[in-house]
Amino acid sequence: MSRVAWLPAVSAGAFGRYGSAVSRRRTGPTLAVEKELWGAGDEVVVGVDEVGRGAWAGPLTIGAVVLPRDRRVNGVRDSKQLTEARREQLFDRVAQWCVAWSVGHATHEECDRLGMSDAQRLAARRAIDGLGVVPDRVLIDGRWDFIGGGRTRTIVKGDATCLSIAAASVLAKVTRDRMMRADAESYPAFDFDRNKGYPCPRHQLALKGYGPTAIHRRSWAFMDGTPWGTRLPDHLAQSTLF
Repeated sequence: MSRVAWLPAVSAGAFGRYGSAVSRRRTGPTLAVEKELWGAGDEVVVGVDEVGRGAWAGPLTIGAVVLPRDRRVNGVRDSKQLTEARREQLFDRVAQWCVAWSVGHATHEECDRLGMSDAQRLAARRAIDGLGVVPDRVLIDGRWDFIGGGRTRTIVKGDATCLSIAAASVLAKVTRDRMMRADAESYPAFDFDRNKGYPCPRHQLALKGYGPTAIHRRSWAFMDGTPWGTRLPDHLAQSTLF
């Protein structure tokens, strides 16, 4: 991997009628953490974010990205702050901008068999392995370190403040959404193209009327009390997410 130049310093001298615009820019994710780590000698800094943790169907998906130091893409935000159309518009730009990027999945079967914590570790390992580079530091949204190895930093609300994590969230979200839209063609009653496997009234009604599809997580708590529930034994069961 070649070394690249630092981003130029951003002037903070804009006031008056430009003040509100500067304030808005500062609310978006930045490279502040990445710059700190680059300056400390961490050459390969990876941002990681997940999507699908709270879904009832489909995979758990984790994105991992390595950003360049000398180029920016405007409009990158936490994927939850963007419309689906805007995320789709950004996807190719973000993917081309990254020095390296990868998305890893844990299937619905793996979520059932392993439980959420281990499924998240598995998807993260697949995402990082897919980068083709060895991270010096990994930045994770939230408080829980599901990667370990002594090279991680957890950042509360990292998807809203850390540019690497925000970019990972966009790539992960768009990738999983596309998978769920493709699956929606096989299960039209469930509106997976709209709800992406997350609970909503239409999804719950379809589940009650038709039973689970082949991509539902059958060990989840929402299956309790149904004829299709296959909850894991207590000593293996995950904590409920709902």
